Amino acid sequence: MDKAQLETLKTRALALWKRHGRETPVPGLFVASADAPTGPIHGVYRPSVCVVLQGTKISQLGGQAYRYEEGNCLITSLEVPIRAHILDASAHAPYVAFVLDIEPAVVSELLVELARGEPIAAAGPAAMSVHPLANGLIDPLERLLALADRPRDIPVLAPLIRREIYWHLLNGPQGAMMRQIGLADSRTARIGRSIAWVRDNYTETISVPHLAGLAGMSPATFHRHFKAATDMTPVQFQKSLRLQEARRLLLAEGTDVAQVGFAIGYESPSQFSREYRRMFGAPPGRDGAAIRRTVAPDNHA
Repeated sequence: MDKAQLETLKTRALALWKRHGRETPVPGLFVASADAPTGPIHGVYRPSVCVVLQGTKISQLGGQAYRYEEGNCLITSLEVPIRAHILDASAHAPYVAFVLDIEPAVVSELLVELARGEPIAAAGPAAMSVHPLANGLIDPLERLLALADRPRDIPVLAPLIRREIYWHLLNGPQGAMMRQIGLADSRTARIGRSIAWVRDNYTETISVPHLAGLAGMSPATFHRHFKAATDMTPVQFQKSLRLQEARRLLLAEGTDVAQVGFAIGYESPSQFSREYRRMFGAPPGRDGAAIRRTVAPDNHA
């Protein structure tokens, strides 16, 4: 890995953070910086690549923890709820990272070129994996970050550079994960269809046969592959989405705790409070008040 180029990437990412905050002028490109370790950060990751330029972070999906640090990238192939911690960060050496969303349709187009008419087999379903950042990715990533200073060039050049980045990912150690994202009939893509239904209908009662039908699998096969990909059962996955939405409602609207519980599908206020506390470490009312006092943006990077 070229340390000088990595330092250039870090300098550009920090400059973007100082000028724009998390959202950059380049669509789908987000930056993050922290000058101290953080407690648990709860959020939902989309299909994306997260590159850490300084510091260390751990993202936990179900019972599986993924540690990534300077020079590593985290590939996420599905939309999944996570719990994360920034471990190494200080005022002298802040945590610095950026995230680039991955567009499955563009990956699918590139797979046609990659296959040259031959079928490509996808690996088994996996929602996340960590890999070293390949040297070939540093140059196009730097050019993408630099586009933020040239707004007129963004609509024309950003899609081209993104394709170049995806192409390098497809041909690198992350290739298996990328193929899962781009192949419409891969197990990961089919699990993704069921996840989309749960996300859009998180207040509804889970029906494994229905979700299995969306994925084109038998219930037993679906349950096995869903657990392999997310390290959670469908019911556990839905519960995590529900409770994260409850936290958002408490923060955004300050709604009555019982009303929030009913709004996200809980019939029992006591069960809602108990499960909320188990996930976030405090009862919903106290947790919501604490968050409003110290609001920090939840982000993937």
